[in-house]
Amino acid sequence: MQNIQKLEKKINSELTTKIKTSKINHDQLYFKIDHEDLINVIIFLKSNQETKFKQLIDITAVDFPEDKKRFKIVYLLLSHENNSRIIIEYSINENEVIPSVTSIFPSANWMEREVFDMYGIKFKDHPDLRRILTDYEFEGYPLRKDFPITGHKEVRYSEDKKKVIYEPVRLEQNYRNFEYESPWEGTKYIKKQSKKDD
Repeated sequence: MQNIQKLEKKINSELTTKIKTSKINHDQLYFKIDHEDLINVIIFLKSNQETKFKQLIDITAVDFPEDKKRFKIVYLLLSHENNSRIIIEYSINENEVIPSVTSIFPSANWMEREVFDMYGIKFKDHPDLRRILTDYEFEGYPLRKDFPITGHKEVRYSEDKKKVIYEPVRLEQNYRNFEYESPWEGTKYIKKQSKKDD
C-alpha cells in the first residue's frame, strides 16, 4: 500500500496542473483530468521511469444522459513492473471530439472503434474510425441509455427475396397465448375435459 501512495504523490507532484482529483481505492489509483491534457498524462504515465504504465487494458465510456457533460470516458492502464493499475477518467459533452491515443498505444485502435460504435463518441486523428461490432446499416448507438431496447430495425432472412433484409421492428403477438393460471391448479382445457368425462 505504501508503494501505491508514493506513486500517487509522484504523479500528483509531476502533473500538478493536469490532475483535478486523485484517490486510492481497492489498491488502484483513480485520477480525474481534463480531456485536453489526456495525451500529456498518458505519455508521462507510460514513459516515466517510476510509473511505467506500459499496457493499456481498456477504454470505455459511461452514459449519463441527464448530465450536461453526458459521457464519462475511462482509461485503464497497467504497470507490470510496479504491479499497479491506474484508472483515468474525464467527462465530455455529447458531440465533443476527443483525442485518440493510438499513436501512444496502438492497441487503442479497436478499443476506440468500439467506444465509437457503442456510444457515438468520435476520436480525433484515429486511423480508421468506423463501426466494429454492429452491422453496416445499423442505426443509433446501443449502449446509450436512450437507445430503444428493441432497436430500430430487425434483420431476417427473406424466403421470397432469398437474402437477408432489414425492416422496421415488428413485435407480433398473434400466435402467443399466455396462460396465467397456476399449473398446480390445472389449466382450463384439462378442467373442461375432466367435467365432460364425469
